[in-house]
Amino acid sequence: MINKIKVKRQNIQFKSILSKAYVNESNNLLLVGTKKELPEILFITTYPARECGIATYSQDLIKALNNKFRDCFKITICPLESNNEQHVYTDSIKYLLNTDHPNGFSNLANKINTNVNLQMVLIQHEFGLFKNNEADLKQFLKIVQKPVIIVFHTILPRPNPCLQANVQEIVQEAHSIIVMTNSAADLLVKDYDVAADKITIIQHGTHLVPHSDKEELKIKYKLSGKKILSTFGLLSSGKSIETTLDALPQIIKKNKDVIFLIIGKTHPSVIKEEGEKYRLMLQAKIEDLQLQEHVQFINHFLPLPNLLEYLQLTDIYLFTSKDPNQAVSGTFSYAISCGCPIISTPIPHVCEVLKNNVGIIIDFNNPKQLAKKTNILLLDEQLRKNMGSNGLHKIAPTAWENAAIAHAMLFEKIGEENFHLRYKIPKVNLDHIKKLTKPFGMIQFSKINQPDIDSGYTLDDNARAMVAMCQQYELTKDEENLKYIQIYFDFIKYCLQPDGYFLNYVDEEYLFTAQNYTTNLEDSNGRAIWALGYLNSIGAILPEELAKDADVTMQRALLKVLEIHSTRAMAFIIKGIYYYNIKKVSEQNISTVKALTNRLVQMYTHETEKEWTWFESYLTYGNSILPEAMLCAWLVTGKLIYKEIAKTSFDFLLSEIFVENRIRVISNKGWLNKENKLAPSPIGGEQPIDVAYTILALGKFALVFENEQYLQKMETAFNWFLGNNHLYQIIYNPCTGGCYDGLEDNYVNLNQGAESTVSYLMARLTVEKSLKREIKNIPIKI
Repeated sequence: MINKIKVKRQNIQFKSILSKAYVNESNNLLLVGTKKELPEILFITTYPARECGIATYSQDLIKALNNKFRDCFKITICPLESNNEQHVYTDSIKYLLNTDHPNGFSNLANKINTNVNLQMVLIQHEFGLFKNNEADLKQFLKIVQKPVIIVFHTILPRPNPCLQANVQEIVQEAHSIIVMTNSAADLLVKDYDVAADKITIIQHGTHLVPHSDKEELKIKYKLSGKKILSTFGLLSSGKSIETTLDALPQIIKKNKDVIFLIIGKTHPSVIKEEGEKYRLMLQAKIEDLQLQEHVQFINHFLPLPNLLEYLQLTDIYLFTSKDPNQAVSGTFSYAISCGCPIISTPIPHVCEVLKNNVGIIIDFNNPKQLAKKTNILLLDEQLRKNMGSNGLHKIAPTAWENAAIAHAMLFEKIGEENFHLRYKIPKVNLDHIKKLTKPFGMIQFSKINQPDIDSGYTLDDNARAMVAMCQQYELTKDEENLKYIQIYFDFIKYCLQPDGYFLNYVDEEYLFTAQNYTTNLEDSNGRAIWALGYLNSIGAILPEELAKDADVTMQRALLKVLEIHSTRAMAFIIKGIYYYNIKKVSEQNISTVKALTNRLVQMYTHETEKEWTWFESYLTYGNSILPEAMLCAWLVTGKLIYKEIAKTSFDFLLSEIFVENRIRVISNKGWLNKENKLAPSPIGGEQPIDVAYTILALGKFALVFENEQYLQKMETAFNWFLGNNHLYQIIYNPCTGGCYDGLEDNYVNLNQGAESTVSYLMARLTVEKSLKREIKNIPIKI
C-alpha cells in the first residue's frame, strides 16, 4: 500500500535519489527502484527441494543477489527436472523444465522469447544434468532470442572429439561463459579453443560466518575435549571416505581423543541406483578396524546454520575425493570459510587455493600420507591456527556477497541500458559494536571479528563510538543505546586530565600507557571535543543528569583549545563547538570558532593556487574534516568567506577522490602532493574512516547547498563499503556487523577493529539521516 503525501522539493529536483528512496512503517530506510517492471533474469538450474550441490549453490547465489541488488532486476527460477526427479518447491516457480519431456526445451524457449520483461537466461550446466539430451539443449540455445550465460561446473581435460565438439557448440550459442577456477578457464581456452574474452571466472561462493568460539561449540554438540576431524556432503563412493578410515588407526595411536565426523546423507541419485551400499561398506570397515568410538555419522542434510557450526568446531577438515577431474568443491570452500585447516587430495580447485601455507595436499587414495599429515597438524595447535587464518584471508573474496557482485556486473555488462546496479543498504547491525564494547569502553582492535583485549582502548575509538551511538539514538530513540553512550562518555571523562587535556591510550588494566607521552595527541583531543559537542547537541532527548554532565565536561574540555594547532585537531574542535552551539549559543563559542577558523583560512590562502585549492601542500588522511569544519564555522558565525572556502576546497577534494563512478580516497601508502599532483596514485591503502568522514561531510554540504550531486556522491561513497571499489569486494560484513580494516591493492584486511566498524556505522547512519531528511514527505512504502 502506498500513502500519497505531498512531496516538498525545496529548490532542487532530487530525481535519482527520490526514485529509489522510501521510508517504511518502521522508519527504516529502503532503496527501491521506480515502479516500472524490473528486467527479469531466468535461472535454469536444479533447485531445492532437490538435494544436490548445484541446487544449493543456486539457492545461495540467488539469495545473495536479491539481498544486494533486489531492486535492480528480478530473478525467476526454472528448476531442472526429469521423469525420475520431480519435486515440490517452496519458492514461487514460474517455469519448469523436464529434460525428458519431448517438447520441454522448445516450449520453454518459446515462453522465454514471448516474455518482453525477460532480458537474460543463466543456465547452470553439469554434464550429468543433460547427458541424455545435449542435442535438445543445443537446439534450445539456438531458438532462444535472449542473451544466455552458461555456468560450467565441470570442464574435463583432454576431451575426445565428440566432447570437444559438444562443448564448442554450447559455447558458440552462449553470450558468455562462467567458470569457477583459473584451471577451468585455461582448459576451455587450450583444450576447447574458446575465446578467452568470452570467459568470466567467478569462484564458488562461501558463507560469511560469525566465527564462534570453538570450545563452546564443542560443548554444544557434546564433543568437548575431543579433536575433531570432519568431512561433509552428500555421500557417494567418489568421496573416498574409506581413505580416512584406513588412516585413522595411525592417527589414533598419537591422538587418542580424535573423533571423525562424517556429515551428510547419501546422495539421492546414489540411493536410487544402489541404496545405502556405500554407507554400509563404510560401517563395516569401521567395525573391522574397531573405530566405533572414533567415528560418528551425522546422517542428515543439515540446515546451513548447524552445518557451519560443525565446521567451526572442526580441528581439521579432510577432503579425500578420488576424482582428479572434479573441478570445484563447495564443501571444501565452506570448510575454509569456517577457518578449518585443510588436508585434501589435489583436485584443480584445491591446487589453486591451498598455496602459501593455507592447507596440505596429499596424493589420491593414500591413507598413510593422510595419517602422517593429520598427526603433524593435530600435534601443532599454532600451525592449525595459522593455516585457518591464512585460509580465511585466501577465501574471503569468494563470499557469496562478492560472488553476487561479480554476477551482477556481468548482467549489467550484457544487459547494457536495461540494467543499472544499485546496492541495497543493509539494515543496521550493532552486534560487533556491542561485542567490542566492555563496561569500561570499546576495545581497539580485533583479530578477524574477535576483540583483542591486549590492544587496549583509545580515546579516539570511544569518541567516534559515542558520536555513532548518539546518531543511532537520534534515529531510533532506543533506550538501550543510552547504555553505550554512557560507557563511551565515561571513558572520555576518564581520559580528561585535570589540566583540561586528554590522554588517548589505555591498556587492558585501565592504565595510561607510555605512548601518551611520546605521541602528539592533539588530534585525539579534537576528536574528543567533537564527540562531546555532538552529545550536547542532542541534550534535549537525553536523560537530564547525562545532559548536565555533558555540558560540564564540554566546558572543561574547551579550556585550552586555542593552544592546539594541529590542522585536523582544530577542524574537529570547530565541529565540536558547532554542535555544542546548537544547544548553547555563546559569544565565547563564536569567538573560539573564529580564532581557529581564521588559522585554517590563513593556511588556505597561503597554499591555494589555480589547480590546488587546499589548506596544505598535500592531501593526507581525514581530508574531508577540513572543508566540513569551514562550513560549520560559517553556520556558527555567518562569515561568508568561510562558506566560500568550504565549498571550493571540498569540491577540489571531491574531484581528486571520485573517479569512474566510485570513490577512491587518498592512499596511506603515499599522500597526494601539490608538486607531484599528476603522479600515479598507489593502489590500496584505503581506510574506512576516510570514506566515512567524506560521507559525513557530504551530508552536511547536501543539507546546506541543496545540491543533488552531493547526495549522489554520498550514495556512491557508501557503496564503497558494499563492493563498489577497485576489488569489487565487500568491506562491510553484514554477518558480524563489523567492517574490515582496509582495502589494499589485491586483498581486504579482514580484521574488524573499532575504528573501521564505527566508521561504517557513522556513514550508514549519516546516509539514512540525510535521505530521510529529503524524503520525509515522499510516498511511504508500507
